[in-house]
Amino acid sequence: MKNIRFISFSVAFILPSLVVFMLLLLVACNKDRHAIDDVPPSIDVGFTGAFPKQCSTLKRGETFTFRARFTDNVELGSFSLDMHHNFDHHSHSTEVGECTLEPVKVPINPFVLIKSYDIPAGQQSYEAEITITIPADVDPGNYHFMIMVSDQTGWTDMKGLSVHITE
Repeated sequence: MKNIRFISFSVAFILPSLVVFMLLLLVACNKDRHAIDDVPPSIDVGFTGAFPKQCSTLKRGETFTFRARFTDNVELGSFSLDMHHNFDHHSHSTEVGECTLEPVKVPINPFVLIKSYDIPAGQQSYEAEITITIPADVDPGNYHFMIMVSDQTGWTDMKGLSVHITE
């Protein structure tokens, strides 16, 4: 008789609790919540209005507007810009095509820009528009314009463009 009571108790109370626990466990293990983001973001400077493009010319003492589009499959994080001289003719693996280079020279007052920008939370696509002024007294010549974007999980993409600063 005690065995029948124990079995009845088990079926009446323990089994339903176990079923509820299993259902909660299945709901909590939703695959979408635990998906791993293994796709880096991307940089687009090929659309109409994007600037600068490979081999663009910028003028000392003038202002230009940087425009690029960033995309990610989950969520973007931030982007940064790095503009530095290329008077020694170094290269970056992301550059596409060759631009006309001036002779190698020693920098006296080169232009340097290094800035980071946050992208508003929740964005999968973002079009950056930043106004940049080239000081009138910087060395003219060959420069690199590096663009880097990161997503929320740390994946990055980088694009390097060759540009030229003129008088």
